[in-house]
Amino acid sequence: MLEAGTREGLTAAQVAERVADGRVNTQTQPSSRSVGDILRENIFTLFNGILTACFAVVVLLGDLRDGFFFGIVIVNALIGIVQEYRAKRVLDRAALLAAPHSRVRRDGEVVTVALEDVVLDDLLVLRPGDQVPADAVVVQSVGLSLDESMLTGESDPMFKDDDAPLLSGSHVVTGTGLAVVTAVGADSYASRLTSEIRKHSLVRSELREATNRILVYLSWVLGPLILITLIGRVLTYGGFTEVFVDGRWRRALLDAVAAVVGMIPEGLVLLTSLAFGVAAIQLATRKVLVQELAAVEVLARVDVLCLDKTGTLTTGELSLHGTEWVGRDESGSAVDAETALAAFGSDEAGNATSGILGSRFRSDRFRVTRRIPFSSATKYSALAMTVDGAESAWVLGAPERVLEGHPDALARATELAATGLRTLALARAVDPLPQEIHVPLSGTRREPALLVLLSETLRPEARDTLGYFREQAVRVVVMSGDNPVTVAAIARELQLEGETVDASTLATDEALAEALETAGVLGRVSPDQKRAAVRLLKEQGRTVAMTGDGVNDAMAVKDADLGIAMGTGTAATKAVSRVVLLDDRFDRLPDVLASGRRVIANVERVSNIFLAKTTYGILLALVSAVLLWPFPFLPRQLTLVSSLAIGIPAFVLALAPNKRIYTPGVLGRVLKYSVPTGLIAGVTAIVTYAPLYRSLPLHEARSVTTVALFCVSLWILCVLTRPLTGVRWLLLAAVATAFVLVCVIPFTSSFFEMHLQLDAALAWGIAAGAVGAAGVELFYRFAKRRALVFDRL
Repeated sequence: MLEAGTREGLTAAQVAERVADGRVNTQTQPSSRSVGDILRENIFTLFNGILTACFAVVVLLGDLRDGFFFGIVIVNALIGIVQEYRAKRVLDRAALLAAPHSRVRRDGEVVTVALEDVVLDDLLVLRPGDQVPADAVVVQSVGLSLDESMLTGESDPMFKDDDAPLLSGSHVVTGTGLAVVTAVGADSYASRLTSEIRKHSLVRSELREATNRILVYLSWVLGPLILITLIGRVLTYGGFTEVFVDGRWRRALLDAVAAVVGMIPEGLVLLTSLAFGVAAIQLATRKVLVQELAAVEVLARVDVLCLDKTGTLTTGELSLHGTEWVGRDESGSAVDAETALAAFGSDEAGNATSGILGSRFRSDRFRVTRRIPFSSATKYSALAMTVDGAESAWVLGAPERVLEGHPDALARATELAATGLRTLALARAVDPLPQEIHVPLSGTRREPALLVLLSETLRPEARDTLGYFREQAVRVVVMSGDNPVTVAAIARELQLEGETVDASTLATDEALAEALETAGVLGRVSPDQKRAAVRLLKEQGRTVAMTGDGVNDAMAVKDADLGIAMGTGTAATKAVSRVVLLDDRFDRLPDVLASGRRVIANVERVSNIFLAKTTYGILLALVSAVLLWPFPFLPRQLTLVSSLAIGIPAFVLALAPNKRIYTPGVLGRVLKYSVPTGLIAGVTAIVTYAPLYRSLPLHEARSVTTVALFCVSLWILCVLTRPLTGVRWLLLAAVATAFVLVCVIPFTSSFFEMHLQLDAALAWGIAAGAVGAAGVELFYRFAKRRALVFDRL
């Protein structure tokens, strides 16, 4: 019973005191990341710094033709900034509380206040449709039920009697009530969860990790290499005493820029981002929103897919499966029972079950004289009615309460419930209904009448999609807050493998870990257990994807390697997910898997080309510095070879179809091919350049060496494009033709300093290039025979 003081609510003075103390429902949520952090992390990187310094040298020398490489720095930084700023905005908008106003009783009057003006100990006035603005405890309930599915995973509305706790973020479904606020602001459940959600984290991408590891390795050697290169350039042009004579310092700096640019795989990060971006655009046309570019790769690596039942495997809606008579005498009584169901369905303030009954059973013969609302404590609702002047009373609720004392009917109800159907029992009350609500039926005799059978609606695409993942050796684990029996029945219908476990009996992480070894279904899972399950699976070395739509899923979705949210899910869950299925179609996931496999396989393929360039760039820088040679290339000539034999073909290959199943170890496979072929290319350039740079003008020697390097680079590309389909032959022919045109068209040949003549020097360059290409081919055949690399390309 509500005490008189509590019934009036807080006084104005008490509210003012709490406002002064800061006990109000507001908080300052820290932003996930600042714009400054995003800019710094994408602009001020080691390689951006090195390439920017090189570009500054080019500007200083006054010939911007050698500065084309800097465009990659700009584009790559912009892609990262835009993507991460977009993710920041999504996280900053994440909030669980959406109601702009709440009703509270103060000084005995019901007033409407803003969400942030609710204070500790306020008396909330709750009606259907209201959102609970802060954690509270019920002090008066009149059939009060709340939808907590987005918080706990329990799909049924939860009825709340006196002293029942209420979580902020839940919604009132039926009934009315009063509740005293027990936690506000940052202390409330919704606020604590929002704070966790807004913490920034990046999806784990093996491609990104492999690229970063390569860059780290290079960062260790770049400093000494750049120093050696600079010293070598100075010594090549006469030492420190003569380098500033006749503009030699310009040639020395230009050589140094060319050497450094040749060592950095500047296009690799850009190509990876572009491949992710194109895949994200293609998925968007299929109603799949990719919120972080690298997420398209991750599903290709997933070996455990954790699913929430409601909203993922099922639509979340209940439907009437049927009824079954369990009374002693059906003659004439079945009609009365169906009329009683129509009366229960006519309750406008009723719950979802009432709505289902009202859509199926209709009658204008009855008049309800009294209703007893459903209570979670008693687990029944009741009514008294008259039909054509005859009075009767009926009880509808949980079979174990309504059918107490009728073992045969109760056994049948239990048998049907074990099939996964939600079972309610309807009985005629022989004795008058209790005068007070929320009291047991033990003193009222009842005669069983009907069992009402409800079922959840399965998503039509769920069975085929789960079958696809089973074929792909991806383990599926269903985690639901619902009754394990109900979930297990749905799992059986979908042919899911594994045992069914009641997670409410698992008190420790050790018990949960043991259950995860064999379980295919976990019922009665708490939000904390979902998050713990994801963590435990990841600790076992599994790559975990988690789908969900409710707030109860949010932290597990965030912690998973790949979080997948439904489009109709809560804003919080969508904010922390990496992928959103905008039309809620579970069968979109195979498209995501195919896109991920294409990206990870193709980027692995083209990474070989970029790292081969880095290998020969390092070799050329060292050899030319040690032997005091002028560097064999101008920066623009390396840009020409990189664009035609690496950048453009790599972009095309990165978008090509590829259904190769993911296998760990990307970096190792890439290095096994790129380092040897890069060395072959570097040696070819050195052998070509060595006899020419003293016997020919420097610009001619560099032009011939560029031809030789292009020939080897083209064959490295040829190997990586195999099997050579018609389209790939066309790509190779187009690249070769473009290079020839650059060399023969006066404007382009002058732009790239390609000064060639049909003489013995050009023949020497082509022959050296052909020998280098043959070396690449021999290595390819050896590696393929030994299954070192090419079984995975």
